[in-house]
Amino acid sequence: MTRSVLCYTQHRRMVDSHNKDSHPARDSDASANAIVDLARGLLLDLHPHRNSSLVVRLESTLDRDLGIDSLGRAELLARVEHAFQVRLGNEVVSQVETLRDLLAALEDAGGGELAVPDRPPALQPDPVEGTPADARTLMQALDWHAEAHPQRTHILQWDEPADRSEISYGRLRSGAADVCRGLREWGLRPGERAAIMLPTGADFFRAFFGILYAGGVPVPIYPPLRLAQLEDHLRRQAAILNNAEAVVLISSAEVNTAARLVQPLVKGLREVKTVEQLASSAKGFGFEQQQSPQTALIQYTSGSTGDPKGVVLSHANLLANLRAMAERLQADSTDTFVSWLPLYHDMGLIGAWLGALYFGFRLVIMSPLTFLTRPQEWLWAIHRHRGTLSAAPNFAFELASRKIDDREIEGLDLSSLRMLMNGAEPVLPGTLGKFTERFQKHGLRREALVAVYGMAENSVGLAIPSPGQPPVTDRVQRGALTGRGQAAPASPEDPSAMEFVGCGLPLRGHEVRIVDGTGREAGERKQGRLQFRGPSATSGYFRNPSKTEELFDGEWLESGDVAYVAKGNIFITGRSKDIIIRAGRNIYPHEVEQAVGEVEGIRKGCVAVFGSSDPNAGTERIVVVAESRENKPQPLARIRHAVEQVTTDLLEASPDEVVIAPPHTVLKTSSGKIRRTATREIYESGALMAGRRAVWWQFVRLLFSGGRRRVAEAAQTTLVLLYAIYWWLVVALAAIFGWTGVVLLPSPRSRWAVGRRVVQLALRLMGTSPSVKGLENLRAPGGIVVANHASFLDGLVLVAALPGEMAFAVKGELRQNWFAERFLSRVGSLFVERIDPARGLEDSRRAVALAKAEQRLVFFPEGTFTRMPGLLEFRLGAFVVAAESGRRVIPVTIRGTRTILRDEQWLPRKGSIQIEVGEPLLAEGNDFQAAVRLRDAARAGILERSGENDLADERLFITEAGAERVNLRDR
Repeated sequence: MTRSVLCYTQHRRMVDSHNKDSHPARDSDASANAIVDLARGLLLDLHPHRNSSLVVRLESTLDRDLGIDSLGRAELLARVEHAFQVRLGNEVVSQVETLRDLLAALEDAGGGELAVPDRPPALQPDPVEGTPADARTLMQALDWHAEAHPQRTHILQWDEPADRSEISYGRLRSGAADVCRGLREWGLRPGERAAIMLPTGADFFRAFFGILYAGGVPVPIYPPLRLAQLEDHLRRQAAILNNAEAVVLISSAEVNTAARLVQPLVKGLREVKTVEQLASSAKGFGFEQQQSPQTALIQYTSGSTGDPKGVVLSHANLLANLRAMAERLQADSTDTFVSWLPLYHDMGLIGAWLGALYFGFRLVIMSPLTFLTRPQEWLWAIHRHRGTLSAAPNFAFELASRKIDDREIEGLDLSSLRMLMNGAEPVLPGTLGKFTERFQKHGLRREALVAVYGMAENSVGLAIPSPGQPPVTDRVQRGALTGRGQAAPASPEDPSAMEFVGCGLPLRGHEVRIVDGTGREAGERKQGRLQFRGPSATSGYFRNPSKTEELFDGEWLESGDVAYVAKGNIFITGRSKDIIIRAGRNIYPHEVEQAVGEVEGIRKGCVAVFGSSDPNAGTERIVVVAESRENKPQPLARIRHAVEQVTTDLLEASPDEVVIAPPHTVLKTSSGKIRRTATREIYESGALMAGRRAVWWQFVRLLFSGGRRRVAEAAQTTLVLLYAIYWWLVVALAAIFGWTGVVLLPSPRSRWAVGRRVVQLALRLMGTSPSVKGLENLRAPGGIVVANHASFLDGLVLVAALPGEMAFAVKGELRQNWFAERFLSRVGSLFVERIDPARGLEDSRRAVALAKAEQRLVFFPEGTFTRMPGLLEFRLGAFVVAAESGRRVIPVTIRGTRTILRDEQWLPRKGSIQIEVGEPLLAEGNDFQAAVRLRDAARAGILERSGENDLADERLFITEAGAERVNLRDR
């Protein structure tokens, strides 16, 4: 660090020589030279072997020319702040591309002493009586708190000194209602997916619950960080958005233009909106919660690319996980959770935020950039707010142990922490030891730091140690584990022993098991695949049946991890797909990556080790890809030799190939995990060293891709229109011939025969002939058929599918339409008056008489249908007729007609129609209560078979303005 200290001294002298009134210099040349020297000093500190002739200019790009990654940017920002005594915004880390950009940010920053945050401890939150234990959805949980204590602080955002705000439960619900109104006015329909590409902040929280209140399903994705990574980022998001079938993307104003580049690449993405646009577009629009789908969230797993894996999580999954985790953590409303974790990942979204929301404890949240730039702010937030809970991946503990200067944490007190959880990536025993040793003198208790285990497929948490227990580590014999899969304890003197950290026991109601290669459960200390099950487990991946099939082994789910259990503790040893099997030995990539990362000249955390199939040897080749900023032949040869030596010493076998690659070659997830499989695929394709394209070329490629997509969409639209024209032509011809035949033919039998044949032929020509199950339930004459109503097609498909003559109950207003009345009367339809009570009573008596005469009546007891999937409340008319006449009710379920021709839609789609005739039901009595029981029984059967939501007693918006309420009460 000698060169760094000298650089700092020179900078301060240069700045002080131009300093007036204790403000830093703003001489452009002096500041420019200082920034160049700071960047050079950083590079020489990171790579001492580089010579002093290293070319660093103001036009040098941090990424491509200097090879400075996100952590390097954060370090450079910290050095500039110290040198110039200013505080730059966190956005500088992601926005600046060149040193000249950094100079401009410095000139905009204003002088003076560095702002020191107020750090006296805050008061502990007051306890809350009770929890929303009866809540079945996340919205009900928020509603409970918003009604019980609307002014209670839910979230405190802790970033820049001027950007610290509180969000109460009432404010969150009010903001979410604004977004909900905007989404519903714009046209978001229940069950549709809405993507959120927002940074940490109030807008994300409002958007998430606004989507839920509107009946949609939120899909969080991460926002772009740097322009140089634009193409890769947008293409990855396009794949996710296409898989999710997202109809709207909510982004920030800063990235709205870039986000719109995704729109042509995503089929069905109708709008790209900001929260402000949504909230301000519907100020006069009523707020009524829509029927919530069972799905509460689609969480895309880290590394989702060409084959995205969107974990489907229901409200029940999430609430079960939150309750189980809180029970294990002994969390309550007096806790304070401090988090910088991204909200587009399960640990930050579910573990931190939704856990705080449900149990009423305070969430102190900051941007991930705040942590990367100034990791001490995470710890100071714990001190300031008396944080009792927090969590982070392993790299964060490593970074905090190494980067924070003692002078930056003088007076720090971490004694309030009950649980500081390390998870989301492999937990290294050495990291736990270093962090504990470093911060014990600041009040951190050893038992507060624990390793936890979970995954998106189980909502977030699966295993957590009980509070008050120090971390459990296990040393095992290397040969026994790699050769036989046996985690045999190693002696303290064994230098080759492998060490793992225990993750505790499964949460209440959840189970794990370890299975061997045959699929049988393994015994104690026997390594195998970890499987799990429980109420938090997903039902599968969204629109990815092949991956869903791979996920399930009967009722158990595959974690993708390899582990063993000892004394009830779960010890994770690696990822099953990442383990390299060579000559019968298991090789663990993360261990090799850690060792290679320590080689001088290698970028730590930028090493990928994977196996590449070798058909000649019948085993896997070991490939090491390690990044280095070195580009000269002689130093590269030295680094390659050192990597080979380290790998050989560790594995007692040399790697088959070592690739020393330039920065940003090794692929990573948004959370910094090594994407070994993706890196292997690029390596095997021969494109590993191809390099990154220029930003302008990325824009050209994106626009070209969008153009191709538009052409394809235009062709698809043409086909849809042609099909619609053909479809309606068939309908028109069927109407002409059918109406003429029914009106002119003399007998009811002949009218029904002709009408049925015309309808059957028309459906066949349209490719929508219905399949029918349960016709044996219609053998007896008469009876009252009740069916769900989803489309104008429902009556036609019943005519085509059900045998015999039937009298359809139709609304009495059709008597006023000569064309309709003539046709319906000729086929014996029953007109039911809904406005005139006297005439309605007369129609009811006629219906009872027809039923007693063994005339088969057909009712659609919902009375109407909407474009929104779901079963409305049933009216009682048909069931009163059944009870009074003593006739059977035959429940019929229709599926598929809503998809083909939805309400308010005149472009039909191709699809299949299924009809299922249920077993007849008979009223137990002839009074009103008997009719109610009969209705409920028939509706329950149809609801179960329909596969749609239960929309009873919901307020449904069916007009274009969306403000007309359908009256579902019986008349």
